[in-house]
Amino acid sequence: MDSPSIDRQSAIPLYYQIQQFLLGQIQSGAYHTGQPIPSEPEICTQFGVSRMTARQALKALCDQGIVFSRRGKGTFVCAPKLAKDFRRVMSFTEEMGVRGSRPSTRVISFEIVPADSRVAEELQLESGALVFSLKRVRLADGIPLGFEHSRVPLRLCPDLQSMFDPQTSLYRTLTERYGIQIVVTDEVAEAGLAHREHARLLEVPVRSPVFLLTRLSFIQSGRPVEYVTSVYRGDRYKIVNRLTVRPPA
Repeated sequence: MDSPSIDRQSAIPLYYQIQQFLLGQIQSGAYHTGQPIPSEPEICTQFGVSRMTARQALKALCDQGIVFSRRGKGTFVCAPKLAKDFRRVMSFTEEMGVRGSRPSTRVISFEIVPADSRVAEELQLESGALVFSLKRVRLADGIPLGFEHSRVPLRLCPDLQSMFDPQTSLYRTLTERYGIQIVVTDEVAEAGLAHREHARLLEVPVRSPVFLLTRLSFIQSGRPVEYVTSVYRGDRYKIVNRLTVRPPA
């Protein structure tokens, strides 16, 4: 890595000068998507700075979503952020296919449980009614992007556990086997910080920025059929929408 001499007399912090140099290297194509950038020890040696200064420079790039760190493996250049489009109803599998990424799934659990009060209210069920609870980590090209927790009423598809492969698209199974065609979703996105368990599953530092998504899906009759809470990495996703202006009356 070629490095400029950093200006130790400047009011600009050393970590920021290093961050800007690394950013320029990435933007120039010196480092491509998925490639590792210099480690903390390498930065210390190259620039003659402390380990703390090197760590700050890398953290600043991570916080901007330009690079991502994998514990024990290094820091790598991110692909451009994926757009979460609220204008279309798509499964994760469909969404990744549209974007040319290879989707995969890591199943955490798939079981039948009583609905808690929030889930029962959202799905218009009696308290304690049984639902399928499916927890999965969703990956694109081997990189974990999000954690999803789906709940579907047991009465709609009582043999779902034996007929559905949780590695595949739930929406496709609901449509093709049970005739349950989701046509409308209400989805809410909030900003949050990853707690310890989600950070572990998504391979990000604790308190990393994340999107907290809540989705309620409906069939044509207006009946809710799926309630999902998700946590998606803020360094890998952005939210897009289209707003229209109504002409003045």
